[in-house]
Amino acid sequence: MSYPTPPGWYPDTAAPGTERWWDGTAWTAHTRAPAAPVPAPMPMQFQAPVHAPVPAPASQGGGSGWAVALVVAGAVVVGAVVTGAVLLTRNDDPGTPVAHASQSPTRTGSDGAPGDDNSSPDGTPAHEDANVLTDQLNGITLPIPDGWERPDRTADEALTMRTKDSYECPGASSSYCYHGTVTTRTPGGTDATTPEALAEEDIADAADRAYEEDIVGRRIHGGITAHRQTAAGEVTVAGRTGYFIRWKVTTAKGPGGYVESLAFPSPAGSESPVIVRFAFDAGPDGPSLALMDTVTKGIRPIGAKATDGGVGSAVEHPGG
Repeated sequence: MSYPTPPGWYPDTAAPGTERWWDGTAWTAHTRAPAAPVPAPMPMQFQAPVHAPVPAPASQGGGSGWAVALVVAGAVVVGAVVTGAVLLTRNDDPGTPVAHASQSPTRTGSDGAPGDDNSSPDGTPAHEDANVLTDQLNGITLPIPDGWERPDRTADEALTMRTKDSYECPGASSSYCYHGTVTTRTPGGTDATTPEALAEEDIADAADRAYEEDIVGRRIHGGITAHRQTAAGEVTVAGRTGYFIRWKVTTAKGPGGYVESLAFPSPAGSESPVIVRFAFDAGPDGPSLALMDTVTKGIRPIGAKATDGGVGSAVEHPGG
């Protein structure tokens, strides 16, 4: 198949140093000196198309003596397409974003934040489950309770879900507190090797972060004045046997609250330790403590169904 060569100025072989106008079907009498080259953004080597129309020498005709050489126009079109494809696929700018699979915890939820491994490069998830918080790093999902949300980002960048309703913190009116929060994290810098040791090591820090000082040092509840342990023990989490410790904390301002550290091996292949922290306000506005148990029982390996069991499935989470 052949295509007509598009109209344009082409080198005139009969008059070196000039260009002649090809009107798409025949050579015309219009000639010109070659246009000055336009500076390109980067050095590029240009060569006239091999099959561009070539005017015949003047001795072969008079006023209409310009013969049209046979044009293999398909080669011109293909050459242009290939050149365009190369320009479009090159990435000469090292700062241009390139799609990569994320290795950080992935959030799925109702507000369209960055999603699972099928996320597009801008972070828009190709598939969302508004009822599940997905931690890709630790290989688990957590059920998002009714009336809770997954924020786009938090101060300490931990994977978080929290109550939608907020209020001015009783110890720092410039800050906002939430009646309930749940976060997941991978412990680091610890010598603890068992879920029980990890939970015991983490609970004080979990309480301080929730009710003593926030990450920027504000005493959002006036500080913790006392605490007591209300429950502890083994519990099944995502098919693995874990351990939890729950404290009730009293604060200088506000109703205080309940804090729990839940430690268990990841259901992913490495079985690295995972810690889930709960912080529920006490008083009538705080979530029911039974919700801690509900969330714990709902933690599952990514891709698992609600009916899937696993190691330690006979261990129950005692209430507190």
